[in-house]
Amino acid sequence: MNKFKFYFILSIATISLFSCSKNDSPDPVPPLAYGVQYTNDIATIEEYLKTYYISVVDHPGFPDDQDVTITKIPEGGTQKSIWDQTTYELKSKDVKLHDITYKLYYLVLRPGVGESPCNADGVLPSYKGEYLEQIVTSGVATLTATQFEEVKHPQQIMSLLNTIKGWGETFPLFKTGTYSSNDDGTVTYNDFGAGVMFLPSGLGYFEKGNGEIPPYAPLVFSFKLYEIERLDFDGDGIPSYLEDLDGDGFMRSFATGVVNPDDTDGDGIPNFMDVDDDGDNYTTKLEITKPAGSPGPSKYYPFNHFLVADDSSTPEDESMTKSEPKGIPDASGDGTSLTRLRRHLDPNAKPPYPTY
Repeated sequence: MNKFKFYFILSIATISLFSCSKNDSPDPVPPLAYGVQYTNDIATIEEYLKTYYISVVDHPGFPDDQDVTITKIPEGGTQKSIWDQTTYELKSKDVKLHDITYKLYYLVLRPGVGESPCNADGVLPSYKGEYLEQIVTSGVATLTATQFEEVKHPQQIMSLLNTIKGWGETFPLFKTGTYSSNDDGTVTYNDFGAGVMFLPSGLGYFEKGNGEIPPYAPLVFSFKLYEIERLDFDGDGIPSYLEDLDGDGFMRSFATGVVNPDDTDGDGIPNFMDVDDDGDNYTTKLEITKPAGSPGPSKYYPFNHFLVADDSSTPEDESMTKSEPKGIPDASGDGTSLTRLRRHLDPNAKPPYPTY
């Protein structure tokens, strides 16, 4: 009996101990409101732009081409700030997110001469990242910039949908360049797009931080855009960039009731995420397949078949329009009308499809 009493009392004490520990633990701190933090972030970013200057290496054909150094203007210094300099264009764009409108500043060092990614593509960039922080000493705040990462020789494509929001909003504003392979196996890039982006924490890691990056830190990235890869986010057989119906380079999910120019059936899922773009209960992958025996390959893109004619020397004549040797078939199935919707965008076009 005494032994039973001992273990019973011990059990009660243990339960009480854990109960007290749980009750005494501090409640998790809820994240700051996006709007409140953005006010602090944009003030920090603009202070940075007005108190730091930029140096850029212009060395075409060499690895250090468009390398960036950003330095604080010393007291009494005569260097022109990023804000005041005119060598490189400082631009801004509005990004509507989290029920507020962010101002995203970016510098165009070089626009590039090749193709631009959309915000659902992959990119191969070199980059250097810094975070901004206000250090308070004796009641005085001092803005500091701390480097947390640098990638000079990128080895893999990065999906813009899997990176921070600010990258997906900035890279489509730039283009790739050209490249050549060297005898030693290296690659030389030229005329690539290069820039600097200045991101409020709401377009970065916000309250979570990441590695060395503290929570609520605005970010600065200098970057070079070497290559892009066209991705197919929803696996429907159409690369995501071809589902950017209004051609602005950006595809997003909008709030309920807001018209989305990249959402054909208005179901709230933009086409690049939607396996049934026209909402007719037939998958897009099925509707872009040509009937057996019809001319041309079974699947082909882009939408404008004139751009990929079988014989580039042949004029874009009426016979090509009717036969439509390449391109996703129109809803009529005979290829005679350029005004007809492609099958996967027309809810009235259902199998079995006519041949032509």
